[in-house]
Amino acid sequence: MMRRKWIGIFAVLAAATVLILVAPLFIPDRGPSAPKIASLQADHEKAQKLKVLNQDMDKTSFLCTTECSRDFSKLMTDGSKGEKSEKIDRMMAEHKHMSYISWISGDRSVNKGSLPHDKDKTSAKYVAEAKAAIQKGEKYVSKPYVAANGSRYIVLGVPHDKHHGIGVAGIVKQDIVTQVERHQKRNLRLVPYPAEGNYRIESVVPNSTIDTTVRNGEDNGNASHYHNRDVVVHFADKMTDKQLTDIKRSINASSMQRIGDTYVFRSHSMEAEQMMHYFQKSWKTEYVEPHYLYMTNESIPNDALYKQYQWNLPSIKTELGWDVSKGSDQVTVAVLDTGVQLDHPDLKGKLIQGMNIVDTAAKPSDDVGHGTHVAGIVGATVNNGEGVAGLSWYNKVMPVKVLDSSGAGSTYSVAQGLIWATDNGAKVINMSLGNYAQADFLHDAIKYAYDHDVVLIAASGNDNTERPGFPAAYPEVFAVAATDANKKKASFSNYGDYIDVAAPGDSIASTYPGGQYAALSGTSMASPHVAALAGLIRSVNPDLTNVQVMDIMRSSAADLGDPGKDIYYGYGLIDVDKALKAAVSGATTLQNYPGQVKRRLEAISRLHAK
Repeated sequence: MMRRKWIGIFAVLAAATVLILVAPLFIPDRGPSAPKIASLQADHEKAQKLKVLNQDMDKTSFLCTTECSRDFSKLMTDGSKGEKSEKIDRMMAEHKHMSYISWISGDRSVNKGSLPHDKDKTSAKYVAEAKAAIQKGEKYVSKPYVAANGSRYIVLGVPHDKHHGIGVAGIVKQDIVTQVERHQKRNLRLVPYPAEGNYRIESVVPNSTIDTTVRNGEDNGNASHYHNRDVVVHFADKMTDKQLTDIKRSINASSMQRIGDTYVFRSHSMEAEQMMHYFQKSWKTEYVEPHYLYMTNESIPNDALYKQYQWNLPSIKTELGWDVSKGSDQVTVAVLDTGVQLDHPDLKGKLIQGMNIVDTAAKPSDDVGHGTHVAGIVGATVNNGEGVAGLSWYNKVMPVKVLDSSGAGSTYSVAQGLIWATDNGAKVINMSLGNYAQADFLHDAIKYAYDHDVVLIAASGNDNTERPGFPAAYPEVFAVAATDANKKKASFSNYGDYIDVAAPGDSIASTYPGGQYAALSGTSMASPHVAALAGLIRSVNPDLTNVQVMDIMRSSAADLGDPGKDIYYGYGLIDVDKALKAAVSGATTLQNYPGQVKRRLEAISRLHAK
């Protein structure tokens, strides 16, 4: 009660401060009309996002080509026992996207798999060209093409390094590029997402039940979404079984879920707004709110794709930071997301037991791709000669599936995931998800994790808007914006005074389902960089509190944009080396405490002034 009392006092003070500070300045209108400006801005933003989308697709194709070419080379130098046929079988079993392999030795070859059916025999033509190139000792990469089954393919030819006329030709399915296109159109909000009707959901003005229509990706920046027959209720008093039975009968309930004193009721027939009115009128509650949806908001190691594709880690001085700490397997980073490919070769040994909140009877496997990508940024195995390098060498990753196959999940699932991860030992929780509505239900779970000393990290969102996104804008959460390879604000990144720091989020290479690798863009990719850094800090100095960890990440960030804290980069771009050195020296001392308190009060004030 004392804490809420203080929050209320600070909220009043914050409101008074805002009235003073944001007095409007009158500027004569001498340019284009406001609607025309808005339209031009929307067109520009869409063009920028399409550029990012095409960049991610091209880079993903290159990642696929590079990794498969390397696998073909390894096949020829594989010293393990077994005939060529057995070795090809093993490789194709591990890499299901390899549709056809031909191991060529002069005029003989061992062939496995089959050529995709296409009317103009494109596959056969490209395979013949690949084999001819191998005979000359030359590499070969065909143009991408689409077969009759609708899948995208590419043909590769890789000659042996030393023996002329020996090599491997293969057909590789590149549906991963199509998957990235579909995923990024939603992730960057180029299309309405989630589609109304898929979840029995409604699009509304944030923090209200006022209906709005999402016609295109641009409209997502001014909308929240909720289940139209769900309502979240936090009762003031403990409920009896009889009372709950009466409620379920009154609202014609089809289901009821519970965390503590908070319930999610779903009705067969009543709309959310009607149910909210019923609970507010008939029962003593602390809050009643819609059941909102949250969505997916991407030393020099020898990892094959690191040097060419992973610009992100050197840009934040990760290699220098590794000289201080590479992490600890005693510090777990939980990834609340779409799940993770549990048997991905580049995540082997890095994952600990997680939880599937969406389907408690199933494993937290990834059926979207987003969560696997996020997990790889945190902890893909480093220095194993494979794929990509994660930011942490040794920290464990806990997969907690709170988003379903559509890439969306409810406040109930996210809240339950937060509590489960906290209760099961997570020291850092990454949330590359969000929406524009405050939910007291979720905030309660956020406060539970925060009060249990968990460092909470969240992505700000991909709509290039100043509207605060949640959970990132909650005062207990560390909010992350995205930068590009030039250390500029990523074109899609949300911004605002709630942003704490920025991290790389533009065309980030990481793990992807199917044992593959993809490049994705988004603040969803920036957030796990910061979560991994928090894991490294807690590894090098386990005595630091969550508040101290967050303070170190702010104070060690490299200032970008306007001097000091600004709305685009917060305190700046994270600096892994400087942060870890500060953690070792115990840089968060009593003299920093007033600054910590001030930032906390500012965050609380902003929240209650909205």
